[in-house]
Amino acid sequence: MLSFIARRCATGLLMLVALSLLIFVLLRLAPGDPIDAYINPSVPMSASDLETLRDRLGLDQPLPLQYFGWLRAALSGDFGYSIQRSGVRVLPLVMERIGPTALLMGMGLAIAIVVGIAAGIYSAVRRNAWPDIAMSVLSFIGISSPAFLTALLGLYFFSVLLRWAPSGGMQTAGAPFSISDVLAHLILPACLLSIGHAALIMRYMRASLLEVLNQDYVRTARAKGVREFWVIIKHATRNALLPVITLIGSTVGIAIGGAIFLESVFNWPGMGLLLVNAVGTRDYPVIMGATLVIGICVILVNILTDVAYAFVDPRIQVA
Repeated sequence: MLSFIARRCATGLLMLVALSLLIFVLLRLAPGDPIDAYINPSVPMSASDLETLRDRLGLDQPLPLQYFGWLRAALSGDFGYSIQRSGVRVLPLVMERIGPTALLMGMGLAIAIVVGIAAGIYSAVRRNAWPDIAMSVLSFIGISSPAFLTALLGLYFFSVLLRWAPSGGMQTAGAPFSISDVLAHLILPACLLSIGHAALIMRYMRASLLEVLNQDYVRTARAKGVREFWVIIKHATRNALLPVITLIGSTVGIAIGGAIFLESVFNWPGMGLLLVNAVGTRDYPVIMGATLVIGICVILVNILTDVAYAFVDPRIQVA
């Protein structure tokens, strides 16, 4: 098991290096000069001042040296300083946004897992009945609905028209902190985030359970007189969950993409909103730092998913 985890960690490190290189190259290929983000339009600068600034920031060096210089500093925990927030280090700025994003994604994925697995089981048991057909249609709609459209429609109907939930933020402005207030602001974006993931989990769970229900050991359990409820829950569902575990781990990256749109629409103070604002203001250090931290989180979740799958499925060789 230790060698299995070591191999997954080594693969994760290579993926992080590739991710950082990709983001660095894409930012350098973007229109404009990186030095423009450091210039204050109200303060005129001469050509010599620009060259001095370029030299101080290391932008006069070849691109490979710039990348390896940034990577060396990042490995020591130094992601530099934010351009738009003068004197603010990138790493603490990014770390303080992880909590709200983790809360939003955790609640959204928890809702998606519970609803998706329950709906998948019910749909498989009632195969080809009208509840199965209705949930299949709804799942296809949920899977095909883009995150930004779901967020905008949810905000309009539930916050503007019906006024069932706050329209944005993490808590009421000027009000003292309370868990109930945070939950009131959390429930709508979390439910909207869970729609696509619940639909996807439901489809996987239904297909997996239908396959398991045709296995010999399930027919044997029924022949022994085991109640149908326990046949489904104890014998069939446990084995049908194996592919769903892998799916749940892989949806974390997709959830981050959806969270970026939701945090922008609902002004949720998380990583997504920070990243969108950094892209809009061309805050390169924040973009690089936030992207790398998000990549670390996604890779860690995938490693944990692989380890969990290896534990629950003895057929997986981890030696």
